[in-house]
Amino acid sequence: MEDMTLSENVFDRARDFGGRGFHAGLSTLGDFQKFILRGNVVDLAVGVVIGAAFNTVVQAFVKDIISPLVPGTNGLFSAVIHLPYGPGLLVGDLLNSILSFLIIAAVVYFFVVKPINALEASYGRLKPKQPEAPTTRECPFCLSNVPLKATRCAYCTAQLPPADAPSAQVR
Repeated sequence: MEDMTLSENVFDRARDFGGRGFHAGLSTLGDFQKFILRGNVVDLAVGVVIGAAFNTVVQAFVKDIISPLVPGTNGLFSAVIHLPYGPGLLVGDLLNSILSFLIIAAVVYFFVVKPINALEASYGRLKPKQPEAPTTRECPFCLSNVPLKATRCAYCTAQLPPADAPSAQVR
């Protein structure tokens, strides 16, 4: 009878350990799911995919439309500098890549960076500004502005009360 209780106890412990391990694994997967479904990770993934597709469109635009418009022998962008020991330098492909990069950079700047900067500027105008601490105070005798820490007025040379204390009454 004791063997039966001991074996049941061992199985109960193993079952508890397995259950905790299983639940710990599920909570880790839940944390991973929260991380993946967080907005900025999903936005980044969408941005990378759209950027790759946009790059393909711009490459085709430059190679098929812009390059043939440039005058020269067979088009300047298809130029090859022949070398005596190899296939040659593909200057046209380099110029195509540079032009594609400039087009992509311009599109990103004008359609992403500028609108975000404008949005942040308008948000900054809506946010209330913290009031600045005063740096001057009025002299209670001549009503001119003097520095906050001044002990005498520079204009009427009157003795001023400390900045913490309320202003003295004019008699």
